[in-house]
Amino acid sequence: MAKRVDDWLRQADRDLRHARNSLRNKEYEWACFASQQSAEKALKALYQHLGGEAFGHSLLKMIKDLPARIRPKSELFRIASELDKFYIPTRYPNGFDWGAPMDYFGKKDASDAIRYASTIIKYVKKQISK
Repeated sequence: MAKRVDDWLRQADRDLRHARNSLRNKEYEWACFASQQSAEKALKALYQHLGGEAFGHSLLKMIKDLPARIRPKSELFRIASELDKFYIPTRYPNGFDWGAPMDYFGKKDASDAIRYASTIIKYVKKQISK
């Protein structure tokens, strides 16, 4: 398997930029989803850097499954859990009993998601640069 760490990281950065653009455009549900995606791609880059592969979409599971020597502090576990909540309901109207995702996600959600994704990306880049 070819290592594509840089490709995953570049896309993570681009997805985060998309999240910021969505926040500016008041497309809060998309800012939340793009933030989750950026963190997911960054973590997948880290797994490739370590010689492995991460499957699925749960950021919390990816962080919990990291080798003990680089496993982060508990704050990143909380952040990953928060971002995981944005994977499905930000995109599908049937994630709620009524309304569309745009009715449920606001500016604070989007701002928090961007901050959380930025924290995970920073952690990943620090691990890769060691």
